[in-house]
Amino acid sequence: MRLLTAFAVGAFLLDQVSKVGVLWGLNLAERGAVEVFPPFLRFQMAWNRGINFGLFANHTEFGRFFLIAVAFGVLTAVLWWVRGSKVRPIAKIFAGLLVGGALGNIVDRLIYGAVVDFLNISCCGIGNPYAFNIADAAIFIGALGLALSGPDTGQKPKTPKSNKTP
Repeated sequence: MRLLTAFAVGAFLLDQVSKVGVLWGLNLAERGAVEVFPPFLRFQMAWNRGINFGLFANHTEFGRFFLIAVAFGVLTAVLWWVRGSKVRPIAKIFAGLLVGGALGNIVDRLIYGAVVDFLNISCCGIGNPYAFNIADAAIFIGALGLALSGPDTGQKPKTPKSNKTP
């Protein structure tokens, strides 16, 4: 669980520090957008009251706290699964990323009423209208990694026997 906790804390802190930096350091809420590495990366302010891409966005307190409850449910299920199963260390890392990202977005909803999204990446002449944050990336990487990392079978990989005699 130490590995999971370390990655959860790391993802959470990186997310929250980045949001404080763009909100208060760059004053992005007033500026709206800042070109960082044109045309690939810009900081573009977006208050996300829904889930990915603003889906299920609403401006009600019920919706806000419902999404907080769903996020708590997901991270609780992930923690319960990791704790009760024999998983590989890499799965603990992915679970930590998912948990830390979920906590980062929960804190946003509690403090600001919405998730702070600001990263906008475009490429190859195709403009991307959507923004995301470090927590979103951690959740995505964590969920994908958990899906792809199988259970720990407890078996060591077989080493080929050598035909050479000493």
